[in-house]
Amino acid sequence: MEEKLQTLRDNPAMRWTALLLLALAMFCSYIFMDILSPIKDLMQTERGWDSLAFGTMQGAETFLNVFVFFLIFAGIILDKMGVRFTAILSGAVMLVGGLIKYYAVTDAFIDSSLAQWFTTHFLYVPGFDELGVAPFYGERWEVMVNGVVKEINAVKFDPNTMEFLRITSTMPASAKVAAIGFMIFGCGVEMAGITVSRGIVKWFKGRETALAMGSEMALARLGVATCMIFSPFFAKLGGVVDVSRSVAFGVVLLCIALMMFIVYFFMDKKLDAQTGEAEEKDDPFKVSDIGKILSSGGFWLVALLCVLYYSAIFPFQKYAVNMLQCNLTLNPGTGFWAGDSVTIIQYLVMLVVAACSFTSNFSKNKTAKIGLMAIAVVALIVYCYMGFMRGTAETIFAVFPLLAVAITPILGNYVDHKGKAASMLMIGSLLLIICHLTFAFILPQFKGNAVGGVIVAYLTILVLGASFSLVPAALWPSVPKLVDEKIIGSAYALIFWIQNIGLWLFPLLIGKVLNATNESGTAAHELDYTWALVMLACLGVAALVIGVILKAVDKKQHLGLEEPNIK
Repeated sequence: MEEKLQTLRDNPAMRWTALLLLALAMFCSYIFMDILSPIKDLMQTERGWDSLAFGTMQGAETFLNVFVFFLIFAGIILDKMGVRFTAILSGAVMLVGGLIKYYAVTDAFIDSSLAQWFTTHFLYVPGFDELGVAPFYGERWEVMVNGVVKEINAVKFDPNTMEFLRITSTMPASAKVAAIGFMIFGCGVEMAGITVSRGIVKWFKGRETALAMGSEMALARLGVATCMIFSPFFAKLGGVVDVSRSVAFGVVLLCIALMMFIVYFFMDKKLDAQTGEAEEKDDPFKVSDIGKILSSGGFWLVALLCVLYYSAIFPFQKYAVNMLQCNLTLNPGTGFWAGDSVTIIQYLVMLVVAACSFTSNFSKNKTAKIGLMAIAVVALIVYCYMGFMRGTAETIFAVFPLLAVAITPILGNYVDHKGKAASMLMIGSLLLIICHLTFAFILPQFKGNAVGGVIVAYLTILVLGASFSLVPAALWPSVPKLVDEKIIGSAYALIFWIQNIGLWLFPLLIGKVLNATNESGTAAHELDYTWALVMLACLGVAALVIGVILKAVDKKQHLGLEEPNIK
């Protein structure tokens, strides 16, 4: 036994410390990823971003990953250079992109010569505009074509055959520059995602892989709640609205993420010194390895399920707060409930929920486990009550990851010891469908009923959080069962690339659907989200179908998805 405990990886405390460093870095990056989501209404009133501009900017996060194939290159870098180098690189890239996005939303940018330049440029992106996938859009004109009003790009307008009527919209310069920063950040955060997954496999293979991945995701998901609570807090701090303060908060956290990766660098280097392993692979990466991955039918099913499921979650997060603002009757609190101190108190209560529910998974004492869960439930009720009294949509949606924090480690542990990953993917997809249809058709029926609407919203958001636990806890640990260990990094990169297609497309599509189903000039708090939500529910239906097929293929080909990780 003493001979086996020779490396950091064999020491549970060191193994989980390495995981904590990676998870904290992702926690910070998740906050920045959605930093503008809870203040969509403020971006419309303060910076003139309508739903299309907002959705185009949000979708830009994955543009370079999808259309310049950066994620594929990231996977190659990871396989050739190793976890340490790629972790530091991803942290630095995220920070550079974050700084550009911060400058774009500052008051200093508004009157700058750069803002004037971007106002008159990037009205047309050759090639990408023809394909309808440009990350920016220029002046849009309503024109008469054979008696029918259509909207086209001004650059393509032919005055000999069409008649100008009026300008209907244009992408603000601040949104364009923010989109550029978000593209760069997106390269870094997706590179970080595959690096963290590879790092966990490195430290936990043959041990608690799914539990480790589930725990990392649980902590990272807390970033969503943190963002929802503190982004509006900083934007409205002191009674003066300044959206750039929210982004500045996110940039500080990106600095912390980079520091976490630096500390991990030295831990990982010591591990390799102990094991004699080299960061660079003895058998270098070959382009033909990608063919090996793509030839796997199981890989394709997992990848398709991934893009369908995540496209119904992450883009939704970017609009969720505004959706609640439009469908709930909220009575903003007064006195204590309107102050700044209540934000800190509510966040501390949220941490109690997360900490107690999370640690209860690891308690071997039955009495202690029950006690921790009881504290978590009471704290959750207190948190929900505070959200209702504050009367703000962002504090209501912040409950989203809390159930995920509680049950993701349980689910990961279950997959490690019992398996059933494919079945969990199907259940998660089914819950996703139910939640989006509830938001679309049931929640609006409670408009005018402040208490009933908030209760329905809380319950639906919590169930959506549970769904968000089922799928990732089962999906990511399944990838090493489908490909060779040497090309795990590239396999994760390909899945993330396919996933990024949806994460680019659907924020943009949601914005387009909102603009198409709402009259021009509709107030930010009065938009109709019904058809946008139906579209997301349809993604859940498709994911469920893929899940059924995946389970059948697993049974026939013995991929091992239903088998436990620990044997």
